[in-house]
This record gives sequence, structure tokens and C-alpha cells, in this order.
Amino acid sequence: MEYRRLGSSGLKVPALSFGAGTFGGKGPLFGAWGTTDDAQARRLVDICLEAGVNLFDTADVYSDGASEEVLGAAIKGRREKAILSTKMSLPMGDGPNDAGSSRSRLIHGVEAALKRLGTDYIDLMQLHAFDAGTPIEEVLSTFDVLVRAGKLRYVGVSNFAGWQLMKSLALAERHGYPRYVANQVYYSLIGRDYEWELMPLGLDQGVGALVWSPLGWGRLTGKIRRGEPWPPGSRLHDTAAFGPPVDDEKLYDIVDVLDALADETGRTVPQIAINWLLQRPTVSSVIVGARNEEQLRQNLGAVGWSLSADQLARLDKVSAMTAPYPHFPYYRQEGFARINPPPV
Repeated sequence: MEYRRLGSSGLKVPALSFGAGTFGGKGPLFGAWGTTDDAQARRLVDICLEAGVNLFDTADVYSDGASEEVLGAAIKGRREKAILSTKMSLPMGDGPNDAGSSRSRLIHGVEAALKRLGTDYIDLMQLHAFDAGTPIEEVLSTFDVLVRAGKLRYVGVSNFAGWQLMKSLALAERHGYPRYVANQVYYSLIGRDYEWELMPLGLDQGVGALVWSPLGWGRLTGKIRRGEPWPPGSRLHDTAAFGPPVDDEKLYDIVDVLDALADETGRTVPQIAINWLLQRPTVSSVIVGARNEEQLRQNLGAVGWSLSADQLARLDKVSAMTAPYPHFPYYRQEGFARINPPPV
């Protein structure tokens, strides 16, 4: 397994990490993702650790805390071998302080997550969304207290806009608070919006990307093709409405190229889609999920090899998207391109 620094921090993380969203299986969304119990989870964690995948990502809202509980049980007795990443800020109840990133919510949420995970520290805590109602200084000063207390090692964000992340980084630097070193983002061949603003920001500020849904919300599994219905077992039947919008014709064009590359390389469509991501700027780790051992082992086959420059170029071309204003002039007009070259 290849290990990379998480942004500009000193923490090294595996190129592939494991997403525990399938653990617990409660509710319409997470129940459709998977219903992995304690014994099944322990087996998947065994396989991950054997392969060098030691970063496990979850969130308090995944199955209403059950994902953290199952993950905690799965790593019991080997906590020192694992890097635990979780998230909070989304609603965990109907009370006025059950959502957001206030000092009250963060302190209570961290204590609850520690209990569910069965540990006394969390390696990486990420805000699951930006809380416009809480001053950023309040958020960062609370993280400072929690880091100094040894309950958190590193902090990051997820689903932030560029200005929200940059303002947070600037205030952290001004006051000497912990800087966000990770940005957990949606990024895939059918969703390249991350490249327009957040990727350049990550390059400039040393914020590493943890990629979620690298297979485009289950559409790049090799089972979704032009002119064919979704297969009976696809989770898209239950979860498509929760995910990012997709241009179906664009998807099918990308899958056509993935199929061709699968024939050339002897690799699977998911392995190729993940390998492309691993060669993109700022990507520290790609989070893969699995409902069973077979899916996990297939995803692990995405590392240890690389697509050729020509193969990468073909995927770049078929998946290219026109960025909205004001981003598109930087890459489409000669004058802007000279002073703002795209990331390579």
C-alpha cells in the first residue's frame, strides 16, 4: 500500500481508505448502503489491515450512530493499528442544539463519538457541513481546546465551499488555531466539480482531499450501461435521489471508455475509475466502501499499478466538464491560462 501525507500535515494515510457507511444499516439511505454487523465488519477490517488500509472513515449521522458503534467494535483490541476519521455537524436530533458546529454541539458530539467508537481519541474529526449560524472563531477555538485535550489529533471539513474553507484557514492562522488539513469531497469521473475551485485551494493551502463516492454514487461499477436497466441488486433503486445529479449520456460515454480500458489492462471498471483518481492532484486518499469481502478485494485491486499517460488522457477527455463562471476563463482563454494554469 502506498502512503501519502494528509495535506501539509505530518500524518501519513493510505492511498485507499475504508468508508464504514455500510456499517449498521439503519434508515432508508444507510440501510440501502449496507447492513454490515459486528462480525462482518471485523472481517472487513481484518482484510483492510492486512492490505495496509488503516484509515477508516465514518460519521455520527451514518445509521444514527450505529456505524461508529460497529466500527468501534470491529477495531476493539487493535486501536493503535487504525486511523479513525469521523464527521459531525449534520442533525442528530430535533433539538435546537442537535445540529451545527457550535461549541456546545462540538464538545457534546465529540464525547458521544468517542463513546460509540470505544476510544479516547479521534485521529481526524471533520465538519460534515458548513454552519453559517456559528462564528468560525467559535468553531476553531473549540477545536483548539479539543486538540489540546488530546481528544482530537487533526481536523478537517467536508462539503465546504471554497470561501468557507479559505476563511476558516485564514482565521486559524491569525489566531494560532488548528488548521484544517483534510477536505472530504465528492470527486469522480462523472463529477469533477472539485477541480474548479477546491483543488487549486488545496494545492495552495496544503489541504489534502479525501475522496468520497469515487464510483459516482454507484454508477461506475461496470453494471450501468447505455440501453440497459439498472440491475436488480443496484442500490441506485433506493439511493439515486440522494446523490449528485448525473448527465446520463455523459455517464455512458465515460463507461464506454472505461470498458475499452478494462479490455486493454485486464482491470475492472471500478479499479480503473479509482486509479484515475489516485493520479489526480491533492488526492491524499480515496475512500472505498464494500458490502462484502468480494467488493472490498476488488476495490483493493485499484492500487499497485498505474494507467498510462495515453489512457489517462482518454479518460480526461471523455469526462471533461465546462466549468461555470468565473472559473472557465482560466482554462479556456489564452491570457488567463498563462497566469492561472490548470493543476497537473
